[in-house]
Amino acid sequence: MQLRSHHGPSASQLLVAGLALANSGFAIPVEDSPRQYLLAGLDLPKKYSEKSKSPYTPGFRDPYDRAVDAVGDKLDPLPYRNGLGTSVLGPWNRERSRQSPDLVRPPSTDHGNLQNMRWSFADSHIRIEEGGWTRQTTVRELGTSVELAAVNMRLDKGVIRELHWHKEAEWAFVLDGQVRVTAIDYEGGNFIDDLKRGDLWYFPSGVPHSLQGLGENGTEFLLIFDDGNFSEESTFILSDWLAHTPKSVIAKNFNLAPEVFAHLPEKEKYIFQGSQPGSIDDEKPTGKNVKKSKQNFVHRMLDQEPHLTSGGEVRITDSKNFPISKTVAAAHVKIQSGAIREMHWHPNADEWNFFLAGRARVTIFASEGTARTFDYVPGDVGIVPRNMGHFVENIGDEPIEMLEVFRADEFRDFSLFQWMGETPKKMVVDHLFQDDPENGEIFWNKVKNAEKDEVTLPDSDNEAESEQREL
Repeated sequence: MQLRSHHGPSASQLLVAGLALANSGFAIPVEDSPRQYLLAGLDLPKKYSEKSKSPYTPGFRDPYDRAVDAVGDKLDPLPYRNGLGTSVLGPWNRERSRQSPDLVRPPSTDHGNLQNMRWSFADSHIRIEEGGWTRQTTVRELGTSVELAAVNMRLDKGVIRELHWHKEAEWAFVLDGQVRVTAIDYEGGNFIDDLKRGDLWYFPSGVPHSLQGLGENGTEFLLIFDDGNFSEESTFILSDWLAHTPKSVIAKNFNLAPEVFAHLPEKEKYIFQGSQPGSIDDEKPTGKNVKKSKQNFVHRMLDQEPHLTSGGEVRITDSKNFPISKTVAAAHVKIQSGAIREMHWHPNADEWNFFLAGRARVTIFASEGTARTFDYVPGDVGIVPRNMGHFVENIGDEPIEMLEVFRADEFRDFSLFQWMGETPKKMVVDHLFQDDPENGEIFWNKVKNAEKDEVTLPDSDNEAESEQREL
């Protein structure tokens, strides 16, 4: 009996045969990428070795560590940088590497050990309920999220997040749809309002409230809690409390017969389908001792007039224009393609970022020669610890929309550009250009007016001139 060999063709033989068949007109799937050529031991085709085509090749050089949009350009990041590095032979998650190209090939300026500052809500466990779902990012998911925790929640039309309260204060941004909020304040005054995309609410610690999806598609929102150790499972919920209280006590509390409470829920309802509410006027309580709250628990953030910059726009909401929000301040920022959220730092709180749109890279400077670069896509959470210098660079072809959130009563930041302009010229030049007075003069003439431009769009001529010098 003749045995057949179990040894098949090599990877290089398969790739060569596949490419040959593809070039001959046969429609077969072939993975044509730099990594596959290198795995097969083949020379890279010209399209991958040319500088203008892919930065992830042995011969590519970039002394300025420019950003690469691996997602937009559909590139396969590999650990090559300015003549260093080599290919990857083991398992490889292409989509993950595309989303984090600066982890695969960090800028040459990165150095030292810095904790992870990125998490994607796509990696958070989803709790699925009747007509809704919820997922969270806390210090358990992202170890550096020590000051704030977040919950992403979806409620369909008429679906209720049941009456509850928390130890922590709750700040929220409506991501889409419409939602009705109800609450009572510390003096027992009731509050009801309907919110849309870009609106906020803030409930101080212990304030009981409820949320309900409105409109045809309900709502989705981002909840922020002023403690990174928060857990959505630790909420004080009405039905859960009554399910664990003797019915004789409940009857005494409400001065009714125990039989009235015979069919109370046996456990928490949490998220459930409710009846369709009418207008606020139709639904508001009208009892003899009912009173309206003097507090305003909501704010229309995106209705604010934006502060326009050369490369985008900024809206800031803190206790100055949303007085009840004593423990959470926030900025809504748009960064145009090619622009950056200028180099800066925050002295009073960690920065907790949520990316709504666009693709970004962020380098965090942590002192002691330590810096690390992270990349972010929609649905990602980023952390920048207080006082650590950083920027946010738009590396894609669409605007970045992001939230900067802080456990603080006021938004505060220091601008590197402004600092330079507010410092004596000789001091600045001696620090940065002591051996290069000609460029020191160019730098000083740029910063001397101390203009703070939170989102900066660089002159395209500067980039073109830099690239021409390299050629």
